[in-house]
Amino acid sequence: MSSVKNAARAWLGSPWADTLSGLVVALALIPEAIGFSVIAGVDPKVGLYASVVIAIVIAFAGGRPAMISAATAATAVVMVDLVRDHGVQYLFAATILMGVIQIAAGLMRLGRLMRFVSRSVMTGFVNALAILIFLAQLPELTGVTPATYGLIALGLAIIYGFPRLTRAVPSPLIAIAALTALTAWLGLDVRTVAHLGALPTTLPSFALPDVPLTFETLRIVLPYAATLAAVGLLESLLTAQIVDDMTDTGSSKNRECVGQGVANMSSAVFGGMGGCAMIGQSVINVSSGARGRLSTLVAGAALLVLLVALQDLLAVVPVAALTAVMIMVSLNTFSWRSLLELRTNPLPSSVVMLATVAVVVATKDLAIGVLVGVLLSGVFFAGKVSRMVRVASELSEDGRTRTVRVSGQVFFASAGAFAEALDAREPAERLVIDLHAAHFWDISAVGALDRVVEKARRQGRAVEVVGLDEASATLVERFGRHDKPGASLSAH
Repeated sequence: MSSVKNAARAWLGSPWADTLSGLVVALALIPEAIGFSVIAGVDPKVGLYASVVIAIVIAFAGGRPAMISAATAATAVVMVDLVRDHGVQYLFAATILMGVIQIAAGLMRLGRLMRFVSRSVMTGFVNALAILIFLAQLPELTGVTPATYGLIALGLAIIYGFPRLTRAVPSPLIAIAALTALTAWLGLDVRTVAHLGALPTTLPSFALPDVPLTFETLRIVLPYAATLAAVGLLESLLTAQIVDDMTDTGSSKNRECVGQGVANMSSAVFGGMGGCAMIGQSVINVSSGARGRLSTLVAGAALLVLLVALQDLLAVVPVAALTAVMIMVSLNTFSWRSLLELRTNPLPSSVVMLATVAVVVATKDLAIGVLVGVLLSGVFFAGKVSRMVRVASELSEDGRTRTVRVSGQVFFASAGAFAEALDAREPAERLVIDLHAAHFWDISAVGALDRVVEKARRQGRAVEVVGLDEASATLVERFGRHDKPGASLSAH
C-alpha cells in the first residue's frame, strides 16, 4: 500500500508546479539539444528527438523524480569520431548497445559505487559544471547587438525579481514569455530560436539502425558504446545525488541506471542520439518548484508539441531569453560557500575540489574530472589511514624474547611502514608479533608479514604470530608463505 502511495505522490504530489516547471525546461532544452547535435556532427533533429524520447521514457523508468535527462554535451563529444568515420546509423547502433550496458550495470547494482564519490568531488563537479554552463553562453554575450544585452539584463531582473511578487508561476517561464512578446512587439533585431538551426517538422518514427549485424559492426561500436555508457551513468548518478540534496529526498541509483539504459535504447530506435541526466536543466526544474515525475514527462511532451505543432511560435523566442535562464542556472548551481570553506576545510579536501574543477574546465569532460577527483580522494585517504599504524615493542627481562605489538589498519599503503618498523627493532632469540589490535586488508599486508617472518628465520630466530582476527587469519592462510613447519600461527 505504501509503495502505491509513494508512486502516486511521485506523479501527483505537485501537478501545477511540475507542469509549469516542465514547460520552462522544454524551452531550455532546445538550444542545448541543437548545440549538442552540432558537436556530435549530426542533424539538429537527432538531438531534439533524443531529448523528447529520453525525457518521456525516463519519467517512467528513472529512479530520481524531477531529474531531467536528454541529449548532453558529455555524450556528444564521445560520438564525434564514430559519426565522422561510419555515419549516423552506427551511432544509433552504438546507442542501443550503450543502453544494454547501462541496464546490465543497474542489474549488477553498480549504483552503489556512488558511495566512493566524496563530498569534495561532488562540490568540484557542481562548480565545474556551473562554469561550463556559463562559458557556453559566451557566444551569446560577445559580438551581439545592444538590444541583446538589454534583453538578457531584463530577463535576469524578471527571474530574480518576480518571485518577490508570487511563486505561483516559475519566474523563468515569465521571463521567456515577456521577452518573446517584447521582441515581437518592438521588432528587435536579435537572434531567435529560428537562427539556431532547422527544426524538425514531423514526429519521430520507429526504425532499427541500418547496419550489418556482424562482428565487425560490434567491433566498431562496442568501444564507443562502453564509453558512452560509463560517461552517461557517471553524470546521471552525480546529478541524481545533487537533486537528492536539493530536495532532501532519496532515489534509487540502480533503478536510474536501468532507466537510463531503457531511455537510450528508445532514443536510438526513434532517430535520437544517446544522452543522460542534465544538471543544468534539473536545477531549473527543481528551482522552479518541480518535485515529481510529471515535470520530466511534461518537459519531453511539451518539447515535442513545440517542435511539431507550435513551431512558428517557438521560432520567434529570442535566444537572449534562454541565455538569461542559463546564466541563472550557472549562478544558482555554483557552490559559493565552497569558496569560503577553502580557508577552513582540510587542505586535501580543498585540493580535491579544486583539481576536479580545473580538470573538468580544462578538458570539458566531466567524467575525467570526477575520475581525477576520486583518485585523489583515494590517495589522500590511503595516506591518512597509513599513518594510523602503530608499532610498539618490549624486551623480556632475560633479553631473549622481543614482543612487537602492532595496532591499526595494515594494507598496501601502510604495509611498508609496518615492515620497516619491525625491522628497526633490536633482534632477540625469539620474536613474538602481536596483532590483536591490527587488521590485515590485502595481500600487501600479508606480504609484509611474510618478509618480516622470513627475515627473522634466516637470522636464526624463532617467530610466533599471535592475535590475528578471523578475517586476517583467513587472508594469511590463503596467501601467506611463512606458515610452514617451524612457525607458530594462532588466532583469537
